[in-house]
Amino acid sequence: MKSTPSLAILLACSFAFIIVQLDVTIVNVALPEIGRELQAGVSQLQWVVDAYTLGFAVFLLSAGAMGDRFGSRSVFLGGFGLFTAASLACAMAPDALSLNLARAAQGVGAALLVPSSLAILNAVYAEDRKMLAKAIAWWTAAGGVSIAAGPVLGGLLMSAFGWRSIFWVNIPICVLGFWLTLRVVPALRHSGPARHFDIPGQLLAVVALTAFIGAVIEIHALGLTHPAVLAALLAALVAGVLFIRVERRSAAPMLPLQLFRLTGFTPAVLFGVFVNFAYYGVIFVLSFYLQKVRGFSVLHAGLIFLPLTGTFLFANIASGWLQARVGSRQPMIIGGLIGGSGYALLGVFGISETASFWAMLPGLALIPAGMGLAVPAMTTSILAAVDKRQGGTASAVLNTARQVGGAMGVAVYGALVATPSTAAILAGIQAAMAVSTALLLGGALLAYLTIFNQGEKLCHS
Repeated sequence: MKSTPSLAILLACSFAFIIVQLDVTIVNVALPEIGRELQAGVSQLQWVVDAYTLGFAVFLLSAGAMGDRFGSRSVFLGGFGLFTAASLACAMAPDALSLNLARAAQGVGAALLVPSSLAILNAVYAEDRKMLAKAIAWWTAAGGVSIAAGPVLGGLLMSAFGWRSIFWVNIPICVLGFWLTLRVVPALRHSGPARHFDIPGQLLAVVALTAFIGAVIEIHALGLTHPAVLAALLAALVAGVLFIRVERRSAAPMLPLQLFRLTGFTPAVLFGVFVNFAYYGVIFVLSFYLQKVRGFSVLHAGLIFLPLTGTFLFANIASGWLQARVGSRQPMIIGGLIGGSGYALLGVFGISETASFWAMLPGLALIPAGMGLAVPAMTTSILAAVDKRQGGTASAVLNTARQVGGAMGVAVYGALVATPSTAAILAGIQAAMAVSTALLLGGALLAYLTIFNQGEKLCHS
């Protein structure tokens, strides 16, 4: 790999993460307008976000196996192709159902892109773990900035061209990423025996996650005791139990359960769930708060999210520098503490009918600063815990858990604002901030208690 233009490969992988993360949040400021044009209620708008995150989550593990079987480069190119086609379908969707189905297809494309991009980086920098940490920090920075910039870019595009433009913007990025991959990324194949696809496990995962998230979304509208909600919860429980049973007995499981016995693996995965639950859910409810409670235009609402962008970049870069010196544990702890403080400040001072932008600013700056420090360290901790040949599968497990956490955050927090009452919306958002604070501080404590020796592995390997 010494002759490989590794910086160009890093750029290609970063394009993938940019487009994947951008489409997590770019839709948020557009949701009120989408609802008006397509006559969609809050639960349907929750699906605009969660159809994407669920499509992403439920196919990530199979995407990891595909990368191991067919080569990360081939799967990577397929992801760009599918994401392009699904984005076209979103841009031309005639109704909410069509939009949500296309969003689910986008999520599948994202699932093909993320683990294969990490597997490519893991292979390129396999002989230099310090450089791997820095590469992941830059890769995460690209995604972090895009996820934070999503509401801002969405506001700008919406104000000029309407909500459909937020999907048209994906096309040139995907085309550029596809072209660059063809030019610079070498064929990278899994050196071990070819893995078979775990079809029963994949189907059970789809049923379990979709039924559970659907039940959570509909609880507010239908009530916990509604037959449809109870049936969905039961289906999720049964499918989840069967999934674990199938994975334990499978010779080639999509989710190798032995990964969770590795030092530092399970705590890092839980940390990722906490981070995404808090962030995705809060971005969803803040968009409603800014437009419905405060009455801001879509552009004004998008610009208020601007502080989320800058601190992500600097914190991601700082995370790579810090990891190279002290390992992954300290950045996760510090990041959790900073992020939790940001949610607390935003909830206490930034959420009211009259709160100024300056009252929101400290929280909006600290939340991405904490995430920017913690997420690259969390990702590096996962990759350091496994053999490099399992890099695609390990990253898929991490990102599956994170996307499930994000979908749950949107479902739970969205239910808190599904009301016409301004007072109830404000109370719901403040409750969401309190939960997010507890999750990030809990993540910091979890890292303090359970993440060990990852830094030594990175610094001395």
